[in-house]
Amino acid sequence: MKRIAIVGEIGSGKTFAAKLFGLPTFNADNEVNKIYNKNRVAYKKLRKKLPKFISSFPIKKNELSNAVNKNTKNLKIITKIVHPLVRQRMNFFLRKNKKKRAVILDIPLYFENKINKNDDVVIFIEASQKKINKALKKRQRTNTKLLKKLGILQMSKNVKKRRSDHVIKNNFKSENLKKKVKILKEEILRK
Repeated sequence: MKRIAIVGEIGSGKTFAAKLFGLPTFNADNEVNKIYNKNRVAYKKLRKKLPKFISSFPIKKNELSNAVNKNTKNLKIITKIVHPLVRQRMNFFLRKNKKKRAVILDIPLYFENKINKNDDVVIFIEASQKKINKALKKRQRTNTKLLKKLGILQMSKNVKKRRSDHVIKNNFKSENLKKKVKILKEEILRK
C-alpha cells in the first residue's frame, strides 16, 4: 500500500486535491471534529485542563478558539490531548486499508507530528497567498487571528515544499487541478 500525503498551507486546497485522487482518504481535520463531537474522554481531559473555556459536551470550536486566543500555550494543551487520538484513528485507517493499492493522508501537521515515512509519496499543494486569503474568506466562520496562531505550529512552506516529492500549483480552477491530480496519480501508481 502506497501512502500519499497531501501537505500545504492552511487554505491551499489540500482537502479538495485529496478528494480528487479518488482513493481511501484519512482526513485529520474531520477526525478532530469527530473527537470534539463524540469523545467524552477527550472532553473530560480538556475540561480538566481548560475549565475556564470548556463548558459542555460536545466541545465547541469557539470555546477552543477563545482558549487559544487568550493564551497560545493552551494550543499545546489541546494538541497534547487530541493528537494522540487522531494518530490512533489514523493507524486504524491504515490497518483497515492495508490491502488497498494506495491511500491518501490529508494531515495538516504531517511533518510536524513526525508521521512521515521514507517511502511515503508527499505532494505539496502550492497556491498564492492572495488566492488562499480569498478562499479562506469564503469559508464560514474563519477566524483569521486563530489561523495565524495555528500557523505557528506549522513549519515554513518552503521547508515543506523542499521535503515533498511533488508540487501541484493550485490556481483554484477545479478543472485544472483535476487534470494535474489525474496525471500525478497515474504516475505514482505506475511506480
